[in-house]
Amino acid sequence: MDQHNQNAGSGDERNVNNGDYFVVKAKEQGVQVIGLTRGKDTRFHHTEKLDKGEVLIAQFTDHTSAVKIRGKAVVMTKHGRIDTEE
Repeated sequence: MDQHNQNAGSGDERNVNNGDYFVVKAKEQGVQVIGLTRGKDTRFHHTEKLDKGEVLIAQFTDHTSAVKIRGKAVVMTKHGRIDTEE
């Protein structure tokens, strides 16, 4: 049984959503990774700034439904690899 199913109904709300991980690798200085909220009104709730070569490993949560990336970076998910320069 996976972790999502083990915690279902246990009151642990952190695993209600998929919780997919993604990786962002900066290809230049100052790449911004911006987390967007879930719910009726989508808002920015968190920003990280990456230097060239830095890697951020992050996860979608109950609070984060989308991510916006500004700058040249490589994004890796279970769905594949995306280069922001393309």
